Amino acid sequence: MTQSMLDRAVQVLNGGVPDRMPLITRLETWYKSHRRTSTLPAEFVDLSLLQVHQALGVGQLKFVSPFAYKLRGVEVRSSFNGQPHFHESEPVIENFPGMWDLAPTDKAGVTMTELVTPRGRLHLRHTLLDQNVLTGTDPYLSEHLIKEDADYRVVEYILERMEFIPRYEVVYHEQEQLGGHGLVVPLLLRIPFQQVLLEYLGETSLFYALHDQPGQCEKLLSLLDEQMTEAIRRLGELKVPYVEFPDNLHGMMTNPRLFRSYCLPAYQRFTQALHAQGKKVGSHTDGDVRLLLALLRESGLDVCESFSPSPLTSCTFTQAWESWRGGPLIWGGLPSPILEERTSEADFESYLEQVLSVTRGQPILWGVVDLFMRHNSIDRMRRIASQINGE
Repeated sequence: MTQSMLDRAVQVLNGGVPDRMPLITRLETWYKSHRRTSTLPAEFVDLSLLQVHQALGVGQLKFVSPFAYKLRGVEVRSSFNGQPHFHESEPVIENFPGMWDLAPTDKAGVTMTELVTPRGRLHLRHTLLDQNVLTGTDPYLSEHLIKEDADYRVVEYILERMEFIPRYEVVYHEQEQLGGHGLVVPLLLRIPFQQVLLEYLGETSLFYALHDQPGQCEKLLSLLDEQMTEAIRRLGELKVPYVEFPDNLHGMMTNPRLFRSYCLPAYQRFTQALHAQGKKVGSHTDGDVRLLLALLRESGLDVCESFSPSPLTSCTFTQAWESWRGGPLIWGGLPSPILEERTSEADFESYLEQVLSVTRGQPILWGVVDLFMRHNSIDRMRRIASQINGE
């Protein structure tokens, strides 16, 4: 009997070898973009996203937040292009501190968010360009929470009072909707260092702060570590096979020295706690991880999801495959540029033949990385699925 895509994924996560390796990826950016411009191929016009996945023989990957936070003692005000957009006292926010859920994604513009507390105010800015709307991609964070010394005290006030709100029923419901045709992945917060790097300060500001304000940085990292530890403890009630940190690792930003000091110990502690709950653990590693290959092998992670080999990064598929024998598993491995028209048919076929040959019979979760984009070939996606599914 043919296994479902979900069964294949779970078997691979548990170290087994299914009838076929799972191909589970995200097509929503391609689908949303072409839906907005009425350019979906005729065969998909009347289909839902899940039905498109089914028609192609491609499992659907869906990220879901398994918890949110109630911001006690905080008033949140948001405007979009200067017009009031959101205003609530002590709101429940799924994605703090990024707060992506407050930024509209269907119209170009700027979302300004203000957090008002008794200790002071913080400001965020998200920007969405016309190109983002066309391609179905998300707003980017163009102004971070912490910009001066006083902002640390405001962040500490918020973190010390946040209330964990479980959303486990949403995870179960979304998996029920996908059935065996995909996998819902509960997303945790980024590990503390990646939160500070990408959400609280930004890359350049953090590098200066580590030198100029080490005490404030260490206190913030400690608070975030406590928050993550408690969230993981609460996740013991969530019955799923796999969870993931949305860390967006890149070896030039989180370089080996920083990774060894701030990330490796955190991963090892967090993965140990989640393994004790019977969960496999991954990280979203869509950047260039060539410099981090050996360290990721020591991290305790079971999966490097959205692993993006060359030509997207300097790390070849073979380098990662050889380095991670015995773990972590690769989820990804199919770089989106090979699905573009500028990549010749010969090069596309050669890449696919090479990676399928190297991995034959060995556990892997295939996916197009980092995203299957508007300009990617749906015909090539179909052909990849056909080869992986043995059709």
